[in-house]
Amino acid sequence: MSRRVIIEADGGSRGNPGPAGYGAVVRDADTGQLLAEASGGLGTTTNNVAEYSGLIAGLRAAVKEGAQSAEARLDSKLVVEQMSGRWQVKQPHLRPLASEAAELARQLGDVRYTWVPRDRNVHADRLANEAMDAQAGVIRKPEAQTGAQNAPLAHWTGATGSPTRLLMLRHGQTAHSAQRRYSGRAGLPLTELGERQATAAAARLATTDGVAAVVTSPLLRARQTAKPVADALGVPLTVHDGLIETDFGVWEGLTFAEARARDLDLHTRWLTDTSLAPPGGESMDAVHRRVRRVRDQLIAEHGAATLIVVSHVMPIKALLRMALDAGPSLLHRLHLDVASLSVAEFYPDGPATVRLVNDTGHLVNK
Repeated sequence: MSRRVIIEADGGSRGNPGPAGYGAVVRDADTGQLLAEASGGLGTTTNNVAEYSGLIAGLRAAVKEGAQSAEARLDSKLVVEQMSGRWQVKQPHLRPLASEAAELARQLGDVRYTWVPRDRNVHADRLANEAMDAQAGVIRKPEAQTGAQNAPLAHWTGATGSPTRLLMLRHGQTAHSAQRRYSGRAGLPLTELGERQATAAAARLATTDGVAAVVTSPLLRARQTAKPVADALGVPLTVHDGLIETDFGVWEGLTFAEARARDLDLHTRWLTDTSLAPPGGESMDAVHRRVRRVRDQLIAEHGAATLIVVSHVMPIKALLRMALDAGPSLLHRLHLDVASLSVAEFYPDGPATVRLVNDTGHLVNK
């Protein structure tokens, strides 16, 4: 009878790139018996390199155990999709790792790759974090060596584990944004300047290592901004309807002054009451609930990954508000320029960190 095994593999870096490590577990598929563990530090590198290293260690251990087939379970969607052949391996530094993993898989004969949520990969995650701790000279107390409690503390914040990192890019200029008009659900294209801004943003983000995917609003202006970024990085571009801009109803296309003149009382109250909606439109509270669902879904699907999110003013403000754990007044205290970049990290145990807001350094002279 051929021996079937389950491989659980994980890797992470504290900084991406940063101090990194990997962990892998091999179990008998029929009995669940633990057959092998593997882990190690990797110096300074990226999450994706660490994830591949975990898989390679798990495959190597499975070969050593004499397995003839395996199911590899990882919480890295990028590695699962690339090893399954559905995504190309476009980043040059990952190709040798993917080739090594593929050669080990051929030795096993039959390997299936499965994405699992982070909370179903705790053993391999613990090994990876222990390897990073050992590399850093951190000694853990014996009583702390169980389960997910053993994840590392992030500096200053007290957050544990590896975060989902969102690089949030507002779309480039449109005719409405140039004239400071409410731009909701209209299919507005980028202006020539907006196209140059998208190209500049892509050039800046092209050097970002470890990006798993670019996720964009379905609106034309966002997709036109997102495509050059995805092309420059060589990663998948996906559309998420939940990242669409606020529906401004009858105020769509109006300037602030025109909307105020049309609905003076409602417009005045709308600026301070996020439960109110423009006539025929969507309230800020509704936008916040919608974007929270998007955030939760991205975290569940991608785990400790870096994602580029291309969207609009209100959805990006909503994400920043969640990261800051702030009230609705923040929405009117943040300014986001076209093609600006903001960065937030969401940790698996709840805390979040905002690292950048409204950065437009890549748009100089554009």
